[in-house]
Amino acid sequence: MPDGRATPPSKIGEFRAQLIREDLRDFTGYSSARTSDTGAPATIWLNANEASTASAIDPEGAQRRYPDPQPADLMAALADTYGVRPEQVVVGRGSDECIDLLVRTLTAPGGQDAIVQAPPTFGMYAVSARLHGVPVIDVPQRDLGTLWEVDVDGMRAAVEAGGATAVFLTSPGNPTGAVVPLEDIEQLAADLADQAVVVVDEAYQEFAGPRSAATLLDAHPNLVVLRTLSKAHGLAGARIGTALCHPDLATVLRRVQAPYPMPTPVAELAVAALSASVRRSVDARVLQTRTSRELLAEILQADPRVTSVYASEANFLLVRGPGVDSLLTELRASGIVVRDMRHLLTDALRVTVGSPEEIEAVQQSLGSAAQPSTLTPARARGIHT
Repeated sequence: MPDGRATPPSKIGEFRAQLIREDLRDFTGYSSARTSDTGAPATIWLNANEASTASAIDPEGAQRRYPDPQPADLMAALADTYGVRPEQVVVGRGSDECIDLLVRTLTAPGGQDAIVQAPPTFGMYAVSARLHGVPVIDVPQRDLGTLWEVDVDGMRAAVEAGGATAVFLTSPGNPTGAVVPLEDIEQLAADLADQAVVVVDEAYQEFAGPRSAATLLDAHPNLVVLRTLSKAHGLAGARIGTALCHPDLATVLRRVQAPYPMPTPVAELAVAALSASVRRSVDARVLQTRTSRELLAEILQADPRVTSVYASEANFLLVRGPGVDSLLTELRASGIVVRDMRHLLTDALRVTVGSPEEIEAVQQSLGSAAQPSTLTPARARGIHT
């Protein structure tokens, strides 16, 4: 079932045009062969310079034509999944493309605008901004010992002081695993309604307890929610990301986007992945991940080189301790690769929640004595690690 609203309300707030980069407000973008023809149904297509016959490796010609830039059936399936309208959906090549589209659409290069982020966080916000020539304002999160907290007041102040036009939040956070309370997101969007777009990256939302920020979209036109099929849906190789936003902003994002972003086989795969029968398997994967997450936390916490395993609402754990160097080396010697996070935090690594067999391999590599029976009820509910 959708993780947003079951039925979107009929009324939506007005999007403020001044939030769009000034020189793009009337930008029409590239008119592709697939979008420029609006006449009667055609039988012969000679407008896109496509091959006249099928490829030898595609004898039926299924891939001979350029694809629909935003396939209607995929947009409808994503809208149903996330509880929004199809006109609020922009499909991209992973959330990375959606991030880049937002940076280019909302910020002018040259120092006039800026983005605000809350480190430690996903690196693509800053990468996209710097490639675009836009300053990045950091408002560090607070380390509370067992979890991380975003300084929402500090981000609001940074927007006002630095002239930022876009704010990037990650919930659950990467690499922190912590969620940003919905009331904080709602208040931030309300306070910045005339100044900035608030982007909430929910790449790991399926693993989290709180509801999606997509439920706030109609009330806050300056809010954008990013989703992906790379994590819980198991389709990282297909590169399917989605921006959920006000229809007026969605229109501009599509104009800024390069032509034909969604290959036909990928779109077909995504539609199939969002069917009711397949969604049930996603639910099962999420449940297994949540259970395994708590076992993995026990195993890692039992290692004497680890001082902190942070509470997580995602499919990974952030680990800190004075012995992470040897921990990384020992795991790698066993053929196990985890993410070195010392470029963000001097003593940290991030461990994805793998399959039961992979978690057992971690336990054997570290020689941990932790067993599933050591899980406390609180840990099993995922509210403490």
